[in-house]
Amino acid sequence: MALSVDIVLTPRSRLLLPLLGTLLIIGWSSGFVGIRYASEQASVAVLLFWRTLLSGLILLPFAFAFGPKMRLSAVLPQMAFGVMAVFIYLGGFALAIEQRVPTGLVALISDLVPLAIAALSQPLLNERLSGRQWLGTAIAVAGVLIVSFDSLSFGTAPLWAYALTIGSMLVFAAASVLRRGKAFLKMPVHQSLCIHSLTGAVLFGLCGLYQGSLKPPMTREFAIGMAWLVLFATFLAYAIYYTMLRLYPVAQVSAAIYLSPPVTMLWAWILFSEPLAPAMFIGLAVTLVGVWLTSRG
Repeated sequence: MALSVDIVLTPRSRLLLPLLGTLLIIGWSSGFVGIRYASEQASVAVLLFWRTLLSGLILLPFAFAFGPKMRLSAVLPQMAFGVMAVFIYLGGFALAIEQRVPTGLVALISDLVPLAIAALSQPLLNERLSGRQWLGTAIAVAGVLIVSFDSLSFGTAPLWAYALTIGSMLVFAAASVLRRGKAFLKMPVHQSLCIHSLTGAVLFGLCGLYQGSLKPPMTREFAIGMAWLVLFATFLAYAIYYTMLRLYPVAQVSAAIYLSPPVTMLWAWILFSEPLAPAMFIGLAVTLVGVWLTSRG
């Protein structure tokens, strides 16, 4: 049964959309930077454990001091969404890469989250996209494909690893849609993000212990990577994303994620001097048109 959600966009919320969308793109794409710094210093499980643990611990005093009292009946559903949006989403892609699913293919599938959200929004939330928005979605996907084309390959990973990549993307899309439609999940962003992060930390910690150790490497690169992942890829990206889900239709919010691949390449060019291919600029232009059409609805 579809759940109808009525969203009233005030002039103020309309003006906020471009600003929040820009911050979301910056935060979402910046995860590459932190991983680039830290991934050569530790295993994926250790990296994700310290990322989520530090994020949760920093937010914990604020979660208790500000906002409504966190009762168990409210915390448990948030923990379930932490499993979906943090542990399965981040861990699934990381495990797929460890199983040698090509990074370019993993990135492409992860950036198709908005397409899955658009497909799920109508049956679950009754948030229907107009014909123009579906056209914008198709154009944005084409732009992502153009940007990602040079790095695409299929590799020799086991079949289940490819299925895990797609499944992780679909789980995050479903979590985004369900979070938008459940009134009992309306908890202040800093509290819900704290619970999600600590839930992920427990699960990633168990994975790390199973593999051997959770001891972090005491290196400058790992410290920079952790700081970047916590401040930008967690606090900025997730906090802005959850805030936008309260203000705007979920398909409109997620459309900004289509711009993540070209912006990620810009990060790589600015910080690591990686070359920019002409296809990036073409794909960026195409994606901008698609996101603009989708966001206008």
